[in-house]
Amino acid sequence: MQLNILPKIKSPADLRKLNLVELNKLADELRHFTIETVTEIGGHLAPTLGVIELTVALHRVFNTPDDKIVWDVGHQGYAHKILTGRLDKFNTIRKMGGLSGFLKISESEYDAFGAGHASTSISAATGIAEAQKINGKDHRVVSVIGDGSMTGGLAFEAMNNAGHLKTPMLVVLNDNEMSISPNVGALNTYLTKIVTNPIYNQIRTEIWNVAGKFTFGKRTIQKILSKAEDSLKSFLVPGMLFEELGFRYFGPIDGHNLDELVSTLDRIKDLKTPCILHILTKKGKGMVSTNASNDDYYLDAVKFHAVKPSGKANGKINKKTAPSLIKTPVFQDVFGSLACEIARNRKDTVCITAAMREGTGLVPYAKEFASRYYDVGIAEGHGVTFAAGLATQNVRPIVAIYSTFLQRAYDHIIHDAAIQHLPVVFCMDRAGIAGEDGPTHHGALDIAYLKCVQDLIVSAPKDGNELRHLLYTALDYSNGPFSIRYPKASSVNFDLKGQAELLPIGSWEVCRKSNGRTVILAVGPQVFDAINAANNLSSNGIECEVVNCRFIKPMDTDYLDSITDKFENVITIEEGVKTGGFGESVASWLITNGYKGNVDIISLPDEFVEHGPRDLLLEKWGVNQNGIVKAVTNKANPSKIQL
Repeated sequence: MQLNILPKIKSPADLRKLNLVELNKLADELRHFTIETVTEIGGHLAPTLGVIELTVALHRVFNTPDDKIVWDVGHQGYAHKILTGRLDKFNTIRKMGGLSGFLKISESEYDAFGAGHASTSISAATGIAEAQKINGKDHRVVSVIGDGSMTGGLAFEAMNNAGHLKTPMLVVLNDNEMSISPNVGALNTYLTKIVTNPIYNQIRTEIWNVAGKFTFGKRTIQKILSKAEDSLKSFLVPGMLFEELGFRYFGPIDGHNLDELVSTLDRIKDLKTPCILHILTKKGKGMVSTNASNDDYYLDAVKFHAVKPSGKANGKINKKTAPSLIKTPVFQDVFGSLACEIARNRKDTVCITAAMREGTGLVPYAKEFASRYYDVGIAEGHGVTFAAGLATQNVRPIVAIYSTFLQRAYDHIIHDAAIQHLPVVFCMDRAGIAGEDGPTHHGALDIAYLKCVQDLIVSAPKDGNELRHLLYTALDYSNGPFSIRYPKASSVNFDLKGQAELLPIGSWEVCRKSNGRTVILAVGPQVFDAINAANNLSSNGIECEVVNCRFIKPMDTDYLDSITDKFENVITIEEGVKTGGFGESVASWLITNGYKGNVDIISLPDEFVEHGPRDLLLEKWGVNQNGIVKAVTNKANPSKIQL
């Protein structure tokens, strides 16, 4: 497609000069450009394609950046980035040093609020709108949230508060039929046009105010008027839940009809009350199946939610990059396979996730064990407490949630699982560096935030086979919760037909014995970095012992006690932050027990790590083989080392 209009849009101000015909052409060009670019470089594709027309309409009607648009999650924000002066840099999105894949305050004045986790936009928008009151400003505030994110309790907490405060703001509910599927038709469209009409709203307000001026019976009159309107709406409009929360409800309307979007937004933009506009869209429009009567649409919407780089801009996925061609499966696929294996052997187990079936590898489990699979939606806190409830009734729940998202359930982990010593198993994917999704998705904190919780086991497998051992060990343990962390990376080794081994709680594994001066204590797959580093160092005359510290808490204190007089140097390595991490626990124990040698901690930095390929970020911060070699070299004779 020839791009005639899009290259001319340097800011939303340029967009506002276009007529409706030109706006529709712009939307077509924007969709084409997004498909061409993202299929070539990779990224979150389907969410943005569903809001192309909405993004154009919002920037046409609202005076951004003075008016504020708060996007939920950020997956929907690609078109927004393109229209707000970042077209020329868009091909750098999610690349190290390039544009963020999410909204980022420091990146653009048009990014009113950063987001990577779901369900936050209404809360943030409420705060921004209330700040306008405090600062004496009159700018408009819009929150855009998907139906999936509306399953998060935070969204309803925010609406409850905004409705109580009567905060003047607009919430756009982007319903892509992945979760909510209300009826839509000519009657609803007609009604929406009526209730968004400025004349209608003026008459409604004036009648209400006149009723309020009666010296007697005004409350009764207003109550009657309110009930009459509510009765009509409850019969005709599918939005009474939002009305009860204090929001005026409009819709549903076709979210791909640009003319209708512009007209509707223009009608309601100046209402001084909390409002919600319900739009119906197709996630991945332009690439996904249009047949919603079967599973094609839903399968495509999931398939194109995020795509790998194809290497060519043809709107198709290069099959050469498909995960199925990777010989050793990634940890998430190993977990999915093991979940099925366990379910066949133990009828008392269930799996729980929070809108992350695909991401956690549970697709095969959900198909084979549908009655024992629970997707609680974007409600991590509920998922944990739900699991705790199951555990009280002799059901053994396995909760699969990304490390970064489990942060949202921290209180529930402590209050509902740990304090009650309930045997809930937490499996945390994306522990450590999550790659191109950046700081909102890196799982850098779980060791620190879980290690301090009393009676909670914290563990990390070095490979897929050890993940099997830890899962069976966790299910054999009944004295409290048990956590297992693993990265978004290859599982290194995995035998599909392997046999489980129950591991003694708190036991470590010496992978490479040595009579040298240095021991390397490694967590997770960094064990293999340590082994490779030790072999490299050995060829240069420096010997190191390597230990697989599969239990972060409790530690193998028997082993630690055995090395206090054996090694001069102790080096720890973990894919997590230093403060409160594994290395600090080791150092604290050694110092407390009279160790006189050196302790070096290799970890992620005390800052939020940028987005980029996992390997490059680990190299940058030295959390890999090279980092270990450098740390050991600093304790040895550098002249003996050939780097």
